[in-house]
Amino acid sequence: MTDFAYKIFAEVVKQKTFVAAANTLNVTPSAISHSISGLEAELGFALFLRNRTGVTLTPDGKKILPIIQEILNAEAKLTEAAAKIKGLNQGTIRIGAFSSVCINWLPDIINNFKQKYPDIEISVRQGPFNEVAEAVRLGTLDLAFSALPIKEKLTVLPLYRDRIYCVAPEGFIPQNGRTVIAQDVKDKPFILQEIDYDRDTKKALDAFHVSVNSIQYSIDDASIIAMVESGLGFGILPELALKKLSGHVVCYPFEGDFYRHICLATHAKDQRTPSTEAFMAEIKAYLLKRYGKDGLMLDEKFN
Repeated sequence: MTDFAYKIFAEVVKQKTFVAAANTLNVTPSAISHSISGLEAELGFALFLRNRTGVTLTPDGKKILPIIQEILNAEAKLTEAAAKIKGLNQGTIRIGAFSSVCINWLPDIINNFKQKYPDIEISVRQGPFNEVAEAVRLGTLDLAFSALPIKEKLTVLPLYRDRIYCVAPEGFIPQNGRTVIAQDVKDKPFILQEIDYDRDTKKALDAFHVSVNSIQYSIDDASIIAMVESGLGFGILPELALKKLSGHVVCYPFEGDFYRHICLATHAKDQRTPSTEAFMAEIKAYLLKRYGKDGLMLDEKFN
């Protein structure tokens, strides 16, 4: 239905080279080049900057990417709606998520979903909060697990309040024996992921007067545990991230209510495909079964 040139354009953006896009679409690189040149001629401006390593979008190309992606998504929605009318379960769902959701939630959610809809294809892209939310805005992902606040203009559905913990070397006991207070972490260095510092993690550290100069950064949650275990400092991680991590460390909640607020970023309801709607229903069912209503932020808007 849709002009194949649009699909080629979107795939080149994703793959960043004509050769990789050609391999994915099962056409020749010259066909890719010819199609892009034809689209550029039709639109009247260049879409890509060519270099030795591949291609990047021009400023004009960046402007039309969301529009072309919207056209492709609308076609996918039409195809899925037609398949549903005919009694078929077809479609593709593109999901974005950060690491602890990929590890702890998605395997079960996807397995449950595939039992009901075995013919629907699912792809998962792992990335930081802002990156996956931006991919939803651009239309290259259908939905993404992220954390509040979301700056992009998207439909945002709050999911779960994920308690934030202080991770300390083995043998540490807070003064009151239960929760970490300001005196426990006075002048202590902290290790965290830099992508977390602009959100709820910063609120907790600010409340306990941890200075920026006392903060070091690590690449991932497992590395934070290893560095804390080695006595290099304290860590700060949400409960979900700690579920499948182990080490010679102890974890205590901070005094007060400090949470990471996990949410789902997606398009408006009238722009979502039937398969995306079904997957969102599976997410809700999974969270309710796993947590009950404890910690969940689901409401009537989550359909």
